[in-house]
Amino acid sequence: MKSIFKKAIVLGAVVVGFTVNAQHKELKNVRAADQTGINIFETPKDTTSTDNNVFVKIGGAFALQFQNLAHENSGDVALFNLGNNFNLATANLDFDVRLYDGVNLHLRTYLSSRHHPEPYVKGGYITIDKLDFIKEGFLKNVMDRVTLKFGHMENNYGDAHFRRSDNAQALYNPFVGNYIMDAFTTEVGAEVYYQHNGWLGMVGVTNGRLNQDAKGGTSPSTLLKLGYDKQIDSDLRVRLTGSMYHTAQTTDAYLYTADRAGSRYYYVMEGEGATSKGNFRSGRFDPGFKNQMTAFMVNPFVKYKGIEFFGLVEAVSGKTNAETEKRNTMQYGAELLYRFGGNENFYVGGRYNLVDGELASTDGGITKGDNVDISRFNLGAGWFMTKNMVIKLEYVNQKYDGYSPGKILTDGKFNGLMAEAVISF
Repeated sequence: MKSIFKKAIVLGAVVVGFTVNAQHKELKNVRAADQTGINIFETPKDTTSTDNNVFVKIGGAFALQFQNLAHENSGDVALFNLGNNFNLATANLDFDVRLYDGVNLHLRTYLSSRHHPEPYVKGGYITIDKLDFIKEGFLKNVMDRVTLKFGHMENNYGDAHFRRSDNAQALYNPFVGNYIMDAFTTEVGAEVYYQHNGWLGMVGVTNGRLNQDAKGGTSPSTLLKLGYDKQIDSDLRVRLTGSMYHTAQTTDAYLYTADRAGSRYYYVMEGEGATSKGNFRSGRFDPGFKNQMTAFMVNPFVKYKGIEFFGLVEAVSGKTNAETEKRNTMQYGAELLYRFGGNENFYVGGRYNLVDGELASTDGGITKGDNVDISRFNLGAGWFMTKNMVIKLEYVNQKYDGYSPGKILTDGKFNGLMAEAVISF
């Protein structure tokens, strides 16, 4: 592990040596890693010419939480003995590279994460906003509105993934945790975007796999997105999108289990032998649609002066190969924030999240699985000390209903306080 860190430090030093004198330059069509990147969803289209020289921007993020949570269940299964202490500090390393005018590359490495304490690459992709590398002005009328994206990358399903914590990059998330059913996956694929006068369209295709190999048994997954995002006037912004993710056949659908960075709520509702690495999805829910799945998400977003609303309605259906009939799961979410102070450096808000679904049968389909409800309520506040540093305080309360007797989540609940400090640049 030490050798890996040494190599990373040497590589970073070499890159810095080549680019430190150019760090004042601006990269087009890249989401800012600081406070100005908040409420940025798809990167706005900018076809302003820069130059054709390679330019590298090095960035990173660091996050640390203090956890003061308690949990309980029916008592049939013993729970982990929770204490009050700091969680594992997480860190990201980002490279954003202009390869040519209108052609960018992004690479994110998790230097430390809950499931992988050692560094590993989350993913990377190339975006093309201009085709001048073929010929100056080539298909300009098309590319003024179109963006091409290729790579092993975070797929653009729904809008919640733009507000979630991505390992150490937690600056965009007004709360400490992500949603109960956390839609996030990285798959090899391509996406094509169309943006014009507030309208947004996207179509994408992936190979449907988180872990890449040459095995068969997987059909391509498809993504669609349609929306409208408009700054009506200086005070009011309105956005509404609908998204779809569909996989007809795969060896393991990872849409709700791909985040190996892990949950922020360490050890909650886990058994006595739990480990941080082995039980890294604490507090989340996976509907268990392992082989076939279709998911739809609708996201409204409204910001009027300092008042901000974000909503989520999600319908998912699917099954495993062992099931003869599809099951359905619904998720609902609503966030209401008030941002205030100079440059909106302070905020307070609340979030409600509910998942309602049927579990997979445990006896080969002879009897149906439990119909369960999981609800979570968050109250949070934050202070941007600078545009690159934020501290958050959150109260969380999560409850489990519908689990049959004898399970670890039967009559389960956890609640308490979380504090988080984030640096991002």
